[in-house]
Amino acid sequence: MFLPATALAQTTPDTTPPAAAVPPSDVPALCTDRPTKATSACTVPKGMVQIESDLINFTRLEVGGVKVDTVLYTSPTIKYGISDSTDIEASITPYETIRVHGGGFGSSSIGGIGDLYLKIKQRLTDPSANNQLALLPYIKIPTAKLGIGNRKVEGGLIGTGQFGLGGGFSLTASPEIDLLADGDLHGRHVQLVGALSLGKALTSSVSASVEVWTAQNFDPAGTVHQYSIDGGLAWVARPNLQFDVGANFGLNQATPDVQVYAGVSTRF
Repeated sequence: MFLPATALAQTTPDTTPPAAAVPPSDVPALCTDRPTKATSACTVPKGMVQIESDLINFTRLEVGGVKVDTVLYTSPTIKYGISDSTDIEASITPYETIRVHGGGFGSSSIGGIGDLYLKIKQRLTDPSANNQLALLPYIKIPTAKLGIGNRKVEGGLIGTGQFGLGGGFSLTASPEIDLLADGDLHGRHVQLVGALSLGKALTSSVSASVEVWTAQNFDPAGTVHQYSIDGGLAWVARPNLQFDVGANFGLNQATPDVQVYAGVSTRF
């Protein structure tokens, strides 16, 4: 019963030629999918590599006195700009642990590599537009062992829109549809996900965001409804270096009670 919640709890920048080919002032500002769960509409500049990663990520889900603690020991997404409006992305957790304890049932744990996610982000609007749209199809390759993952290929499509509101505010909406394996691993079903994030530039290098998120998992064994309210803070220390922290708080029993993380992003 804990596998879908663990997967959902964890779990995506404008374009010019490579930095070496243009003056630094012509390279777009660093733009990431971190923090919070909403996906940015911008893509990595053509010919550049961008890495966005958790440094540490802790999630706790408690059901009936039983606690499930998940720790991700880094979780990098590596992106490469292949055109002025397209990048390719790969995400994997090199090592994670899941520990189940409490409720009078003793304690058990499992650790290992996570699943591999491959994505393509296609920006649909001009990079200079105030409002941006993008599509991001993805596929999950089951590299995690059973107990961390479900050993099934899964995939989906993320749509995202970013809208400038003026006064340093922006709104990001990220609807998503996933095709997932059933809990009994004998069929497939749809999951609908949505994130709505309000961002505010506090200074020229610091920004904050608050977000509402939901996932509706239509497993034949029973629909799982998840809801959370999330917050994040990002600091651009240098033009190609960003640090962030964030926290997500579950609003119902099916959603992890809390998820806290810190991360870093860089581009070259």
